[in-house]
Amino acid sequence: EVQLVESGGGLVQAGGSLRLSCAASGFTSDYAIGWFRQAPGKEREGVSAIRTGDGRTYYADSVKGRFTISGDNAKNTVYLQMNSLKPEDTAVYLCAAMTDRAIGFRSTTYYLGGPLRYPYWGQGTQVTVSS
Repeated sequence: EVQLVESGGGLVQAGGSLRLSCAASGFTSDYAIGWFRQAPGKEREGVSAIRTGDGRTYYADSVKGRFTISGDNAKNTVYLQMNSLKPEDTAVYLCAAMTDRAIGFRSTTYYLGGPLRYPYWGQGTQVTVSS
C-alpha cells in the first residue's frame, strides 16, 4: 500500500548537480523521508532526512553545504538537491519512509543513523560522479 518512487539519478561530472525525487503514496498521516546511499564495499550512510509534519531537516556532515532536502506536501514528494558533487558521492541512493508525527525533539542520529527504523524503501537510483 505504501509506495516510494524515485527518480533523478544519473551520470554527472565532478562539480555538477543532480536533483533526486521521492514520491510517496499510501500515507494517511505525517511521515519522515530519509535519503541513504550505498557504495560498493562501504557501509550504508544516512545522507539527509525531512519531517513532513514540521519541515525539520537533517544532514550528514559530509554533505552539509552541498545538498539540500525539501518537500512538497501537496505532491507528497521529497527532493534532494545535490550540488558540487564529488566522485565520493557515487552510490546507489535510496529513499526510505516511516510514519512520524514530528512531535518533540529527535536527533540527527535518530533519522540518519538508524535505517532499520524505516519500514518503507524505494527501489534505489544510481548516482555516478565522474572525475
